Amino acid sequence: MIPTLAGVHHLKLPVADLARSVEWYRTRLGYEVAVEFHEEGRLMGVGMRHPAGGPVMAFRLDPEKAAAAAGFDYFSIGVPDRDALEALARHLDQLGDEHGEVQFASIGWILPLLHDPDGHEVRFYTVESHTETLESEVRRVENPVESAAEEEARRGPR
Repeated sequence: MIPTLAGVHHLKLPVADLARSVEWYRTRLGYEVAVEFHEEGRLMGVGMRHPAGGPVMAFRLDPEKAAAAAGFDYFSIGVPDRDALEALARHLDQLGDEHGEVQFASIGWILPLLHDPDGHEVRFYTVESHTETLESEVRRVENPVESAAEEEARRGPR
């Protein structure tokens, strides 16, 4: 039996400063506070929704775990296509945020190396794909960065 699933309910990250994280995700990505979690009179967590379809994000006040989790890319947020990804990169540039460039990746395009205030890497990956893979097929990718660069060079400019 295969259980019935319905996608990702929400993503949760530990943070050192809730207000700082809320402001960063609001100004960079357009998130809005949807719920606040209080414990013994203290704000300990926040849930945020995205008005244009992004995943629900939750943040839990836990400075030690936030520091331990810094630098790792736990997830990639889906973006419709390369044009939307490039628009996001320009938006982040205008805000002065450092990030990687829009890059040809194994299946679609990726915008890596954006870091939130706690150092979590927030990646964006296109839902649009440049490579078709059958559902029944397991795609093997050797040396993802190098092989994507080689494939992009082979295909030529957009």
